[in-house]
Amino acid sequence: MYVLTTYLKRIDTILSQGPYQDTWESLSNYHVPEWYRKAKFGIFIHWGVYSVPAFGSEWYSRNMYIQGSPEYEHHIKTYGQHSDFGYKDFIPMFRAERWNADRWAALFRQAGAKYVVPVAEHHDGFQMYQSEISHWNAWEMGPKRDILKELKESCERADMAVGASTHRLEHWFFMGHGKEFESDIKEPLKRGDFYWPAMPEPNHQDLFGDPEPTEEYLQDWMVRTCEIIDRYQPKIIYFDWWIQREICKPYLRKIAAYYYNRAAEWGEEVVINYKHDAFQFGTAVPDVERGQFADVKPYFWQTDTAIALNSWCYTENNQFRKAKDILCDLVDIVSKNGCLLLNVGPKADGTISAEDEQVLLEIGAWLHVNGEAIYDSDIWRKYGEGPTKIVEGQFSDGIKKNFTSADFRFTTAKGYLYAIALRCSGDGNYCITSLGEQDASRQANFHGIIREVWALGAEEPCHWHRDEKGLHIHCSLKSDYPIVFKISVD
Repeated sequence: MYVLTTYLKRIDTILSQGPYQDTWESLSNYHVPEWYRKAKFGIFIHWGVYSVPAFGSEWYSRNMYIQGSPEYEHHIKTYGQHSDFGYKDFIPMFRAERWNADRWAALFRQAGAKYVVPVAEHHDGFQMYQSEISHWNAWEMGPKRDILKELKESCERADMAVGASTHRLEHWFFMGHGKEFESDIKEPLKRGDFYWPAMPEPNHQDLFGDPEPTEEYLQDWMVRTCEIIDRYQPKIIYFDWWIQREICKPYLRKIAAYYYNRAAEWGEEVVINYKHDAFQFGTAVPDVERGQFADVKPYFWQTDTAIALNSWCYTENNQFRKAKDILCDLVDIVSKNGCLLLNVGPKADGTISAEDEQVLLEIGAWLHVNGEAIYDSDIWRKYGEGPTKIVEGQFSDGIKKNFTSADFRFTTAKGYLYAIALRCSGDGNYCITSLGEQDASRQANFHGIIREVWALGAEEPCHWHRDEKGLHIHCSLKSDYPIVFKISVD
């Protein structure tokens, strides 16, 4: 209780010193950092105690206590009764014995990432860092290493910005089903206990409803977040869902003002990612989970998605997406004024699966050749053209997008226009209708002069001409990945 009380006083002191106060009016003075706008591509990491069972998903800690669920049945069959072996008993098995932070950083750098966001605390309540708030952390248990600190140091040496995500708020109800039968989750539970508070889960489909988090729990959540901010100075704080609840708003404003004020002290520009309008628009950066927008946005935004379609953490049955599909999403997102945070789920021993690694290396190889169309780029007058439509909204990344060679996305950078074909043409012929010779009286059309056209990575020059139907390009380059045309315009 002493740490909590002391920290609450510290938060009030920092807020009183400014420049930000805990009001939406004050927080609306926030501006998205230029470094983040330029970065475009980052790596998300879901790694923790849930990586030990490697079954179902990172929600194993909740689902294993839901009677009749696949996780419940798997748990009994594999580990025994919940009263004898509960979720906490996985902690000693989470040893990270083969983990090498420098090796991870080198892989992420090779993949072309500019920032890295590890999960600092997931819904299960286990902190992946040294903490004074709780003893249930990776410094004192399991690996007995400060995972967040080591990874931050390695990634920063590799010239990548490092953030941290917190999924703590949902812990309010995450372990609650364990009270419904004989398990290791029993009353009385008090603050500081691993399973605390294990409240009943709301019945609504979106998990809203009573009981609301208490002031004690919300203060604990806020202090945990501020401890991450102070101890690790992350460039990004990523919040998962559920924080959009009305009762959370005063705490969110305090956290944001505290973070922005501390960043001003450090001389850094930082980012908060949020979902579902949890923050007032313009005070942080909105995020779309496992989805994207159908059209360009006048504000900067982020997609977070995973290489695996079925889980954010490693499981033995992960369904891995192909690199070419993820690259198409990256191009589409960047053309619409966004960036992509791509998740990797390492194994419990600290290694990254061969499938994940292969996808990252393929993405990195493409960005090595074509990155000038992505990094430090801006939107064009339109995001793209083509017959294939994007399904807008969250949880749509499992919908297969059958792009054609007529699907293009546009970006601009360093005085050039980039037209990116999302699929290679079978005969090498492309037509970009948005760049055709048009009547100058129609202001919506492009009337610039095209001087030259190159295909990035091609050994032979492109042949091109322009007429009223479009910019016609013939290119001999063959690839399973998007083809980038660099266009010199006046």
